[in-house]
Amino acid sequence: MNSVGIDISKGKSMVAALRPFGEVTLTPHEVLHTQVELEKLAYRIIELGEDTRVIMESTGRYHEPIACFLHEMGIYVCVLNPIVIKQSGAGSVRKIKSDKKDALKIAKYGIENWGYLREHTPMDAVRQQLKLFSRQYNLYMKTKTALKNNLISLLDQTFPGVNELFKSPPRKSDGHEKWLDFASTFWHCECVCSLTPKTFYERYRKWCKRSGYNFSQSKAEDLYADACGHVFVMPNNDTTKLLITHAIAQVNAVGESIAVMACEMHNLAKKLPEYDVVMDFRGVGEVLGSQLIAEVGDIYRFPKKSSLVRFAGLEPVNNQSGDYDGKRPISKQGSPHLRKTLFQVMDCLLKHAPADDPVFQFLDRKRAEGKPYRSYMSAGSAKLLRIYYARVKQFLDIYYDEA
Repeated sequence: MNSVGIDISKGKSMVAALRPFGEVTLTPHEVLHTQVELEKLAYRIIELGEDTRVIMESTGRYHEPIACFLHEMGIYVCVLNPIVIKQSGAGSVRKIKSDKKDALKIAKYGIENWGYLREHTPMDAVRQQLKLFSRQYNLYMKTKTALKNNLISLLDQTFPGVNELFKSPPRKSDGHEKWLDFASTFWHCECVCSLTPKTFYERYRKWCKRSGYNFSQSKAEDLYADACGHVFVMPNNDTTKLLITHAIAQVNAVGESIAVMACEMHNLAKKLPEYDVVMDFRGVGEVLGSQLIAEVGDIYRFPKKSSLVRFAGLEPVNNQSGDYDGKRPISKQGSPHLRKTLFQVMDCLLKHAPADDPVFQFLDRKRAEGKPYRSYMSAGSAKLLRIYYARVKQFLDIYYDEA
């Protein structure tokens, strides 16, 4: 029985191997992440014998090439959450931190928990790409929110309230929003109120036709009325126009990227067998459904539904010692990206309130009991994951049996 511990870092790793009773079979040594070095490492691990397992921590993207390479070489690889290794201790009250000690600590954990190690299965290319698109989508959404807040603060000095004049959602084709395109042309309230009503109506009609939006005479009248009477700070000149239009261009550029990513996420999700099952869930659309599939990944990674709930960090945790019994709502020691997606699904359910949906019924019941917002949202998210696990696993079992 050989436990090989690998402490991963960028571009190189520290490798050590132990047998029971602390016998060192591979002294800690450095391995570069190159084809030649990893091949040498794989052959040295294979020479240790059949009963050999490699244990490493999940360290963002750094561990994935090594884990995939060793897995393809037929070596048993186990990837663990770093907090598991950290909480296991090093057999000493002294805090020792070095790559060599960390590699031995990981190998020691493998020996002590040999029967509980689970083999790592690399994601297929579609799931991996879908997950990457999902993370990039969230990042671009944060960027767009920051840019929009900055733009609104600028427009409050030239055309206050212009962001509230339209309620249209972003277009799927290019990600543009109507109020942004309107502000790009009518960036100052004087661009509207300096015209006669009839002239503005005609210009607005031509703008709608040119920009691909529907024209409404009553809306044009409301826009003209809203533009008049504002107190502005920044003057109507070329410098102000340059500042506003460039800020709008930045928001639209990010919006276009988001639209492309959302489309590609949907196309990738449709290639996976569980797509139709997931899209049948209430509160799930093309974007949230694709993100849910991406963040959960292969359902066979989880031996039972409680494992999926723990993966999301939604399991309740007790904190009891003697007479003290403090309870925390959820552990939060899981994927924050999955929790965010689930909370967005719960928000959609609460807004649309489908009376026949079991998750909404559960949310509504907990809300009626007077539970705090975060409490019933977390409980609803956990319930959705349990239903997700049951439905998707049942479908995939039949799907793969027939295949």
